[in-house]
Amino acid sequence: MTPDKGAPQQLSLGVSLRDDATFDNFFLPEADPNRQVVMALRAFAAGDSADPAVYLWGEAGSGVSHLLQSVCQNAEAAGRSFQYLPLAELLPMEPSVILDGLEELELVCIDDLHLLEGHPRWQTAMFHLYNRVKDGGGQLLLGARRSPRGLDIELADLRSRLQWGLVFQLQPLSDSDKLAALQNRSRLRGFDLPEDVALYILHRAPRHTGALFACLEELDRASLMAKRKITIPFVKQVLDI
Repeated sequence: MTPDKGAPQQLSLGVSLRDDATFDNFFLPEADPNRQVVMALRAFAAGDSADPAVYLWGEAGSGVSHLLQSVCQNAEAAGRSFQYLPLAELLPMEPSVILDGLEELELVCIDDLHLLEGHPRWQTAMFHLYNRVKDGGGQLLLGARRSPRGLDIELADLRSRLQWGLVFQLQPLSDSDKLAALQNRSRLRGFDLPEDVALYILHRAPRHTGALFACLEELDRASLMAKRKITIPFVKQVLDI
């Protein structure tokens, strides 16, 4: 892979960014500690940060993958070369096929880093990629469900590298914030979600925000096809909850 650093890197390997994974629709309550994290990532995406590496972690559904893809969306808008790599999809492949040549890009975003546990070949390949990106003047954004110290990484050199850069933890939303996030996301999709319907979904669907937003997307599609409003009976029918 030898892309021109002056042009945005097109996604390959069947990997694509979600259209709705943007900074603008990442829900941030007032006085949310995640606001500082988002500000830092916006600067990182634009190339306005001197830090060569950022490690972002948080529990499932906290928004790590959303923000990694948001960084890529902004990097593309800024004309930077980049690649987004979700290890959950790519781990079965040969690491050298995936990682070789990425140091020629301005930004490399690697998601699901916790999945490196128990995969020594990938750990070794990731260690060498980290060094190549740093030596080449590029930037590396890593996402995981645990902190660098909390990962069970056998390769000591990689464990050390992962603790070199900036480390941010995403704080999960409270139930009241999830309720507000559901209603905010529905407005962004062009419809209003009554509070009683949002509460019904929140109390019966999987609790993390990714699953909640997936339910909302499914309901939106179903309501458009059926030309019906989203009510509690409609939610029961479509989601079987």
